[in-house]
Amino acid sequence: MIIQQSGSGLLDTGREILMNKSEKQLYAFFGLMLIATSIIAIYNNGLGNCLNGFLRLQWHSARLISDFTVIEGEGAALLNAVFMGTACLCLIKINSIKLSGPSIAAFMTVFGFSLFGKTPLNSFPIVLGVFLAARLAGKSFANYLLIALFGTALGPWTSFIIAESGISGVSGLFAAICAGILTGFLLPSVAIWMLRLHEGYNLYNIGLTSGFLGIFGASFLVAAKHDISMKIVWNYNPSLLFSLIVPLTSLLLIFAGLAIDGRKSFTGFLHLQKHSGRLPSDFITMTSSGAGLMNMGLLGLCGCILVLSAGSSFSGPVVGALLTVMGFGVFGKNFRNCWPVVTGVCLAAFLTGHSLAAPGPVLALLFGTTLAPLAGEFGFLTGITAGMVHFCLVMRTAQWHGGLSLYNNGLAGGLTATLIVAFIEWYKSFHTRYKPEINPLKAEMKN
Repeated sequence: MIIQQSGSGLLDTGREILMNKSEKQLYAFFGLMLIATSIIAIYNNGLGNCLNGFLRLQWHSARLISDFTVIEGEGAALLNAVFMGTACLCLIKINSIKLSGPSIAAFMTVFGFSLFGKTPLNSFPIVLGVFLAARLAGKSFANYLLIALFGTALGPWTSFIIAESGISGVSGLFAAICAGILTGFLLPSVAIWMLRLHEGYNLYNIGLTSGFLGIFGASFLVAAKHDISMKIVWNYNPSLLFSLIVPLTSLLLIFAGLAIDGRKSFTGFLHLQKHSGRLPSDFITMTSSGAGLMNMGLLGLCGCILVLSAGSSFSGPVVGALLTVMGFGVFGKNFRNCWPVVTGVCLAAFLTGHSLAAPGPVLALLFGTTLAPLAGEFGFLTGITAGMVHFCLVMRTAQWHGGLSLYNNGLAGGLTATLIVAFIEWYKSFHTRYKPEINPLKAEMKN
């Protein structure tokens, strides 16, 4: 008995050491990625221009679609992303959150969206609001940290008050910070309830939450006679170096995955293709770090092929979307559950006469994979249907919230998933309810 306990203890200790080593390797990889991005930023525009542009971005409007690479240049946008990504990793580390599927997805999402909407100034008040909500609920901030990080999707709400409300100076800044704190304070309660609507089949759950809150925010602004009409700022001619960021990062992820776990990475990669991806699906815990990184890399390369095939450019929003898709490659997305949704989006765009090269459709092509769990759980026909419905809906939803929520596809995806899951659950309950009545009839007919 004593020997068995010792053996079990040694096994647990071994697993813990292996996990700690794996986590250190992940921190090292993402840390190097941030350093490399900083070098690219400075090389592109020079340190002085990057810093000045970064500071100006804090006071700029950030509503959809605001491509920071156009507004202040690629260098400033990349530096903004590095700052936000570094802050994100620090918060994860300080709060003792394991660097695995959910936290990596949050990091990559924040990093990517900092190219077209998120800044330190418009995001930190929201994080503070979530912190205060955690204190009121008597919970550790660590329990709500991922909500806080994903919840920075509502950063444009803070920026609107600073840049577009007409309230200037210190008064405008104070009002914006208060609005951001209030928004963050509301996020946890709403996010928990929203998850129940789609039952985990929309990976961007905070997208549904932020879109829901954004509709209220937009309504209040319109009632106050503010103009919330949207405009698109898009980089149609990105530099070659900026365009290569995602392909090179994807290749490095694949090589890093192989280096970490060797042949085990490939075996784990094949294994995770079998998972539906329904929330919460932490592919790193289910398989291994190496397998997760390989999946991220493959999704990144596939996404690049889609963008090039569509004839679109690697603008700030497109690169941000690709980084987000890659992040969810360890938290719900794999090749098997993504391709049906992508097919559905392409089919809907063709039938409705939309060019996939246009800003809205190309983002729907990438972000529409938020519905991947539907294909993973219910099959490719459901996935194709979900992609088609999502495309038709997402072309309208941004107007509902006036671009105040950056996760527009998360809102459309949440509504689409809710509709499809509701029908499937209704059908299953109906089928189960009447099956006992049908069987006796069949038996009677046989007699």
